[in-house]
Amino acid sequence: MEIRHPIHPEHGKILNTSSLRKEFLIDDLFEKDKLKLVYSHIDRIIIGGLNPVHNPLRLEGGKETASEFFFERREGGVINIGGNGRITLDGETYTLGNLDGLYISRGTKDIIFSSENPAAPAKFYFLSGPAHKTYPSRIITLDEAARVERGTEQSCNKRIIYQFIHPDVLDTCQLSMGLVRFQGNSVWNTMPAHTHERRMEVYFYFDMANDTVVFHLMGEPTETRHIVMRNEQAVISPSWSIHSGVGTNNYSFIWGMVGENQVFDDMDWIDMKKIL
Repeated sequence: MEIRHPIHPEHGKILNTSSLRKEFLIDDLFEKDKLKLVYSHIDRIIIGGLNPVHNPLRLEGGKETASEFFFERREGGVINIGGNGRITLDGETYTLGNLDGLYISRGTKDIIFSSENPAAPAKFYFLSGPAHKTYPSRIITLDEAARVERGTEQSCNKRIIYQFIHPDVLDTCQLSMGLVRFQGNSVWNTMPAHTHERRMEVYFYFDMANDTVVFHLMGEPTETRHIVMRNEQAVISPSWSIHSGVGTNNYSFIWGMVGENQVFDDMDWIDMKKIL
């Protein structure tokens, strides 16, 4: 498991391109038959990717989580962006198709990820945060997710927000998770920009052609920076940072948050005239 440490906003101002990417970008999430996990000390979120092709992958505890088993004091969320897959939780198997989600309960001991067909393997994007209470594990399909339409064609940000792990759908301790799909020719996400001091966020970009990039905007509103994102890469956003972006073509992204507040609209909106 890779460890990432917090970055103070004053430190963030002096980072160059390679340093920004080293601290905030997460790449190579889906290596065949491997499990990749990144532990961020920002709200102690864990970001992961699992691509079981020929061999099942087991999620276990250890030194980084200081636990006997991974979900001893944690909850988790998964969205499958690949082919059909299975997640077995303490002997009970959940089948996830493309863009199906799963909430994993605190206290789950044995977790196994596998694919139904090695020729079209599952790709499980994974987030986990600390948990103080146990809520039941549950599959959430795209149709079962809460659906929110935002933006306009004129502002190039007409989109549908699918809220999978969200208070309107199920109870969790602090984890929220969902995905965004754009309509028409829209390519701007989360603009006008905002921050939320009470929680951090991670964006995972996918459904991108090889020659498509997203210019992900981050930093304090008056000290903005950008990170060039490619297909199936994630980016960590501290609470002090905006998190927005524009693509050169169509794309989708998964958002996930942990922190003190789960209220989706608890955002500190930034006046567009004040962004620098």
